[in-house]
Amino acid sequence: MNDHIYQRIGHNKRFKYLVHKRDVLAWTLSFITLALYVGFILLIAFEPEWLGTPIAEGSSITRGIPIGMGLIFISFLLTGIYVYKANREFDELTAQVMNEVHL
Repeated sequence: MNDHIYQRIGHNKRFKYLVHKRDVLAWTLSFITLALYVGFILLIAFEPEWLGTPIAEGSSITRGIPIGMGLIFISFLLTGIYVYKANREFDELTAQVMNEVHL
């Protein structure tokens, strides 16, 4: 019985649309995160002096600290975007698929 249900879900057009939308969003957000982290590591590798420069004269806080904190904040933000879309759009599409296959 489960195989029949899985086949009905797998052949459902909304399910395929849901999987496609979710994959595109996940890969896009993953690529953004990877690019930002790789960029930060490259900045550390090739411009450590620039990152080590204080943000203001006499300050002990360097440019690298707010950039690193910003990177962490952006990661939380991107995760929040995914959760928001999942809770709104993807859950609605999932419910529509379940109704269409009569589960």
